Amino acid sequence: MRFLRLLTNAITGGVLVAMYLVVLVLQLNPQVPVVSPTAVSWFLALLTFYGTYVSVAMYLVLLLREALASEPINPAWLSVRLLAWLGAAGALAASWATWANLRGFRAVLSVGAAERMRDGALATSICAALLVAIAVLRYSFGRRGSRATGVMMVATMILSVVAPLWMRGPVEPPVPAARRQLRPRAVPDAPRVHMILLDGASYDFIVQRVAAGLLPNLGNLIDRGASMPLATLKPTQAVPVWAAAATGKYPPKTGIRSNALYRARPDDMVPADVLPDYVFASALVLQGFVSIEPRHTSEPLDARPLWDIVGDYGLRSVIVNWPMTFPAHATLGAIVSDQFDEARSSPLRLGDAAAADPTTAADVAREFFDAWQVRPWTEILPAASASEPEPDELLPARWDRAYSETAAELTRQFAPTLTAIRYEGLEAFGHAFLHDAQPELFGDVRHDDPHRSILDRAYAYVDAEIGRAMARLAPGDLLLVVSGFGMKETPLAKRFLARALGRADPSGSHESAPDGFLVAYGTDVAHGQVPRGSVVDIAPTVLYFMGLEVGRDMDGFARTDLFLRSFTLERPVTYIPSHEGVTPVVDR
Repeated sequence: MRFLRLLTNAITGGVLVAMYLVVLVLQLNPQVPVVSPTAVSWFLALLTFYGTYVSVAMYLVLLLREALASEPINPAWLSVRLLAWLGAAGALAASWATWANLRGFRAVLSVGAAERMRDGALATSICAALLVAIAVLRYSFGRRGSRATGVMMVATMILSVVAPLWMRGPVEPPVPAARRQLRPRAVPDAPRVHMILLDGASYDFIVQRVAAGLLPNLGNLIDRGASMPLATLKPTQAVPVWAAAATGKYPPKTGIRSNALYRARPDDMVPADVLPDYVFASALVLQGFVSIEPRHTSEPLDARPLWDIVGDYGLRSVIVNWPMTFPAHATLGAIVSDQFDEARSSPLRLGDAAAADPTTAADVAREFFDAWQVRPWTEILPAASASEPEPDELLPARWDRAYSETAAELTRQFAPTLTAIRYEGLEAFGHAFLHDAQPELFGDVRHDDPHRSILDRAYAYVDAEIGRAMARLAPGDLLLVVSGFGMKETPLAKRFLARALGRADPSGSHESAPDGFLVAYGTDVAHGQVPRGSVVDIAPTVLYFMGLEVGRDMDGFARTDLFLRSFTLERPVTYIPSHEGVTPVVDR
């Protein structure tokens, strides 16, 4: 019976921890009402998942204490003394997790939501300190607490949950965007900008390989151009990162805070879009406690992207494989959405029409995708040996080739001022083969030939693409090579979790939000390294270089330090209140 009473106390502690995590989810998702069926469904999901695991863990700790202690515990069904220690431990963990998530997800929260979460974290921390004090002063060293102390402990536990919820408030209303009243002037002679976007490329990896005599084009780019570390966003996912880069605005203004929507129940009317970090929340999805709905369409994008703004000035763009461009709509020029590789297999190819615009772009892309669909894998990634098997992660690299040839042909046909293409292969290979490419990161002293690493071969392809882009530049043009986020070794705890859940064991990860980078190259670009910037600096910088106004409502800055002083003296930064709220009227 004594062990059964230990179990009831452990279960109570598990329920308390689950409630702390519900509070954390609601703080990170201010669009979810606190009093709603959605909040209840999240509580049930988190209680079932975390409550079970935490209760088992607490029970095992109590059993270990029983085995090691000289005097056994004979607790009540709900022991105030035990719950004082369990509650203190849970509150301390909740306080740490809240502060850590606030620090990591600050950029995806509005100013008001971040302040309310900070106040909630402070309240949780104070309650945690009180619970620790109660446990140490009244329920340790064999002391017995009074009834008043027990009431104080229970009240503090309740307050540690209720206070953050009260400070968080019912729901955060959307903030309307600023509107522009006047149409901009036409700029027919703007300089050309070519952008190469990379998922998961790491500057340190590139510098290491350049020093070893590899990646000659990237080495030339770094030596003769301007390099800048880029602070990325958390969650470090392609959709919110590239949405911020395209608009110059952080997620509270774009409305895109993650790659997906999460529902604890299929009929939840208001889904969450950010899961907490540091608490293994991905296991909620892996074990089916929470459903995931990937973002595919541009419908929730609340800010205008760079190519729409450029189109206001009568300038053409060719945009290929940029997220949040489906369904594709090109004001001037052409857009091939990142969903084109998904649409290629839709019945009767009906998805192609929505994945590219105009029709000419869909026809061009369809031709190249059909060709690359049947190419042998050794044409995509040269094999290190005749016996090497085809990598499982090859598909993104296959479509990179199709998107690249599509972009080249559309650039020839449309003669755009702005060109952008995104490559996804480095991220896919980085997740799977970072250990093979950089074993020293994992404490492995062996030194393999970097030419044989699959990840190195993927970088070699990107290096060749950059070389072709450099060869096409004319005087006055600008080439930007941008990595939205880097890649680093997966933490050991997450690798063990993946193995425990029967999942693939990724060696590379970008969940800890490693910096991306920007390298600028052209006749007007300065040489050397400039201070750290942010992904939201990309759109204002491109607008500035092209001689267009920068929106004052953009969160990023025009990075004039990337360019020669002779260029910036003749081209001061000009501003406009906002680029939002304009319906373009220019025909293709």
